[in-house]
Amino acid sequence: MLEHSGEETASPWHRGELAMQRSLGVVERMDGPGRNFVREVMPEQHRAFFPMLPFVVLGTVDAKGDVWATVRAAQPGFMSSPEPETLEVSLPREPADPADDGMEDGAAVAMLGIQLETRRRNRLNGVIRRTDPGAFRLRVGQSFGNCPQYIQPRAAAFVRDPDVPTAQPPLRSHVLDDRARRMVESADTFFVASYVDRENGERQVDVSHRGGYAGFVHLGADGALIVPDFAGNRFFNTLGNFLVNPKAGLVFIDFETGDMLQMTGKVEVLLDSPEIAAFPKAERLWHFTPENIVFRPDALPLRWTSDV
Repeated sequence: MLEHSGEETASPWHRGELAMQRSLGVVERMDGPGRNFVREVMPEQHRAFFPMLPFVVLGTVDAKGDVWATVRAAQPGFMSSPEPETLEVSLPREPADPADDGMEDGAAVAMLGIQLETRRRNRLNGVIRRTDPGAFRLRVGQSFGNCPQYIQPRAAAFVRDPDVPTAQPPLRSHVLDDRARRMVESADTFFVASYVDRENGERQVDVSHRGGYAGFVHLGADGALIVPDFAGNRFFNTLGNFLVNPKAGLVFIDFETGDMLQMTGKVEVLLDSPEIAAFPKAERLWHFTPENIVFRPDALPLRWTSDV
């Protein structure tokens, strides 16, 4: 875990992101993009994008300080932006979702809007203002777009009313069973949440997409997930968070059944390891050790196909 320093006060990036950028010698090069592309308001393009989506990815932190990633679905229009500083979200509370504990009034959260069929994605984070159990308003802290790299195109369709939750209960454990292992080892997509507490006392949560060839995530003999990190935009939001606070929340989706596999646990970042050579085009790796696992059958009312 990195020590605090005064360097981040003069930079748009926090100390973990700076450490990752420093490892590649790109600190000065990334200063400008950080100031120009990471905004405190949503641009018009993003404000129009979120209302089109039938689902959103969220990253939250529960009362114990564990971070969770989740996916929530509703009819398009459940999100809207009345002004550039806010995003209004109409979603009911979901007790079966371990991420729901981190959606109280005043909580810091992150959101990823992703349209798999067009490979568009935009991210934001901020603080929840909630006066209604069926909705909240997100006050934007950071808003920025991402490139379409590593997104596997898929088209989504509802198979039931999204207001009607599944009747199947969540299954909780501390180790991956055979079904969960198959989901991980066959996946070409998952989402990861992380967070840091900044020097100014503000909590900054992030949630992002990870994709690759089917089976790009490996499982170690000890049950840890071994995840390759490929070349990207050099923002290093996720890995930078890991260096400061080695906690992560992962969610895998079975796109054919709507099942979700959610995990929270500890992370180790490997910048230089012989293991990297086993992953084509990987620049580094990270290991994720799950501590709490929730498998939620039929959690999502959507099904996806690759016919796009």
